[in-house]
Amino acid sequence: MRNGRDHRSHQITAVAAHVSKWTERRLVLALLAALLLVLLFLSCSRGSLSPSPFRSLPLFSSPSAGDTAHMLERIGGRKRELERSRIAICLVGGARRFELTGPSIMRNLLEEFPSADIFLHSPLDKDSYKLSLLKAAPRAAVVRIFTQNTMPTTESQERVLTANGSPNRIQGLLQYFNLVEGCLRMIKSQESKGNFTYDWIIRTRVDGYWSAPLDVINAFQHGTYVVPSGSRYGGLNDRLGVGDRATSEVALSRVSLIPRLDAAGFRQLNSESALKAQLTSSKVRWEEIGVPFCVVSDRLYGYPPGPYGVPVVSIGSQGQLSGAKCRPCEPACTGQCAADVGAALDHGWGWTEWRDDSLQICDPSGGWAPGWEHIFDRVAGPEAATARKSVAELDMATCVDDFEIMRKKAASWEAPPAVEVCRLGLPGQTNST
Repeated sequence: MRNGRDHRSHQITAVAAHVSKWTERRLVLALLAALLLVLLFLSCSRGSLSPSPFRSLPLFSSPSAGDTAHMLERIGGRKRELERSRIAICLVGGARRFELTGPSIMRNLLEEFPSADIFLHSPLDKDSYKLSLLKAAPRAAVVRIFTQNTMPTTESQERVLTANGSPNRIQGLLQYFNLVEGCLRMIKSQESKGNFTYDWIIRTRVDGYWSAPLDVINAFQHGTYVVPSGSRYGGLNDRLGVGDRATSEVALSRVSLIPRLDAAGFRQLNSESALKAQLTSSKVRWEEIGVPFCVVSDRLYGYPPGPYGVPVVSIGSQGQLSGAKCRPCEPACTGQCAADVGAALDHGWGWTEWRDDSLQICDPSGGWAPGWEHIFDRVAGPEAATARKSVAELDMATCVDDFEIMRKKAASWEAPPAVEVCRLGLPGQTNST
């Protein structure tokens, strides 16, 4: 009996030892699993914001087929919803580099919303003839190309606004504000004539180069005015805005709301801080999102940009540039150099998204380099290159014909005769028609 008890005791001891070892192994495995989950979480939370050792794995290099299908379904549903909405697209500003920006606006904005009404508000100058590219636009509601005159300033405007950072001082701000609010007046007139109200208003600049379409999931939010992230310059990025009718009314009233800002005690505002003041004083919510466009600029800036400098990026940068200044260039700073510059930029000033590793920075201390046309053609693609060359080779007769095509599409047209617009930019040519 004793031997039997000893045998059973030995078995129990062996089993207990085995269980103990398995328990220890399970604890070790559990700790390892927890550690792996923490690493995976950190990698996912960093996403595309910084390099990660896991990003080379398929799990992190791209979303799954199911995730992609779900996102495409959401985008498709949102687009169908927007197709049933009345959308106004405001294009404002001068046409200095429209041979570069126009085709991208057409492809990534106007053609993405083919049922939207286009409102063009642009000052007449030697580059206005380039606007003839809009002959291919799906729709045109109102076109106004006008001669800019000096705007008288009021005491409240001089108190509220600052000339700092504006190349044409307060007058430059007022002219820009008038372009924006003028587009709102054009929209109101169209609404009154048709006895309807637009559901959404997209306001952007004529000098914006778009590398991809607008994010329809995040850009259209009822009760919230959506602006690009970065390039805040002490306020909110004012190079693009998307909002419903009510929020857009506030955001686009750039001149008429200045007395309210004055009464509220706002002083020495630039364009960006004035926009923020308009929204906050009117209790309008805003949200910042990444937007794939940049503003093509000929201006000279210091290089490399300091914390409060203005970064000028290559037009070939594929990230969410959100209205940063850009030009066609061979980048002077990429990779770690661009990351160092981006990290040093003040977040409330000229900050531009750099964490997706796509930022390419130009040296804007001099003019555009010889051969920039080839750089642009390579980056923008054959269709945009063809459009650029067509503007460079445009003759008087074709220019006039193109404007006539535009005029026939528009519900309202306020502009000098096409011959006058074309002659201003094509000196020495005569109309052979």
